[in-house]
Amino acid sequence: MKRTFRLILDCPDQVGIVTRVGEMITRHGGWISEAAHHSDEDSNRFFSRIEILADSLSFGIEELREKFEPMIDEYQMNLRLVDSATPKKVVLMASKGSHCLSDLLDRWKSGDLDCEISCVISNHTGMQGLVEWYGIPYHHVVIDKENKAPGFAQVEGLVDEYDADCVVLARYMQILPQALCEKYRHRVINIHHSFLPSFIGAKPYHQASRRGVKLIGATCHYVTEQLDEGPIIDQDVARVTHSDKVEDLVRLGKDVEKTVLARGLRDHLEDRILVHGNKTVVFS
Repeated sequence: MKRTFRLILDCPDQVGIVTRVGEMITRHGGWISEAAHHSDEDSNRFFSRIEILADSLSFGIEELREKFEPMIDEYQMNLRLVDSATPKKVVLMASKGSHCLSDLLDRWKSGDLDCEISCVISNHTGMQGLVEWYGIPYHHVVIDKENKAPGFAQVEGLVDEYDADCVVLARYMQILPQALCEKYRHRVINIHHSFLPSFIGAKPYHQASRRGVKLIGATCHYVTEQLDEGPIIDQDVARVTHSDKVEDLVRLGKDVEKTVLARGLRDHLEDRILVHGNKTVVFS
């Protein structure tokens, strides 16, 4: 895969932004290999993601950032530049369920996910052998239900020690404290086993079964202090019938969960997600 510089921006919408940005890149010989734009009419805001072949420029990413400084001020832009040659550091967290964790580890091992998995943190020991088979450090951190603060302080210390760019809750069955949600805002990805906003909280498959739904789903979203209400990254569904029991819903749902989580994580790793308020623009 060719090295690229990813340019991700948003600003108040107006005529000429695409032209100005494109001219800035091509004036210096930049080859645009991918570009996507979106104008949100409700907020009058413009969003864009552009990939530039790194070797088409005669200078590096820091000088490219400097060249955009006047435009950032003029258009009141939020702008990020990311070098695709630097993989993001990811910390995975899981409890007892293995399907999402094992799927992500396999995708990482096969090269489907371009990242560095720094470690796995779990409040149980059952998957230590699986994780260590992949050569990844495993940290068992007990979360005492009577006093959770020490456990989450240890989690925070590990995330900081590994300098993680992203934390993935791969069926981690603990609610993160508000302080961690705020500290790692838009950097913690969760998979919820229902099609949000339906069936928030515990045992959503049981809730869905009692409601007699004909579709079950899974939702990948960024974690916020409001349980299961963070900006949604990806969703998918599977069809069920009145004859399906709760265990059938759980079995069918697992396939949806791991697929949706992997897609959401890949979009995050490739800087395809822009958050605006409690919504996302995802340039897949």
